[in-house]
Amino acid sequence: MFKIVKTDLSSPFLPGSLDGSETGNELLAQYCIAERWTGDLANGVFMLGECTARAHGLDERACGLLNLIRCYETADRNNLLDLFEQAATASSSFCFSTTIHLDGVPRQPVFCIGESTGLEDNYAGSLTGLFAFPRFQLANPGGPLRRQ
Repeated sequence: MFKIVKTDLSSPFLPGSLDGSETGNELLAQYCIAERWTGDLANGVFMLGECTARAHGLDERACGLLNLIRCYETADRNNLLDLFEQAATASSSFCFSTTIHLDGVPRQPVFCIGESTGLEDNYAGSLTGLFAFPRFQLANPGGPLRRQ
């Protein structure tokens, strides 16, 4: 799933509009691990949470887009590059889901919801969002689910 929606400029995004209410966090935590992330379009650096970086096989929380998506389904990577390119062009809301493949570990489904802002202003803009990792992994394509 890959989806992007252009922002209605009559109701622009507000900074921090994805602050994440404390309401329902316990319910969310029962089913998945969720972490915020940000991206600076001026320098192309994404700042991930600790669990998100680890899930993506990264040693550092700061990374570039290509380092972030290298572990995703091969067939999804071009779609994700297109999605992020569109989000970097006009303030938008977007979401995607795919699977992380790292050598030696079960495959991990991942969901991402985000927004880009500030692109109509005089600076490069930014991205912010949430990664969610369901509390199960896939042993292999078509294989059984593994609960975390």
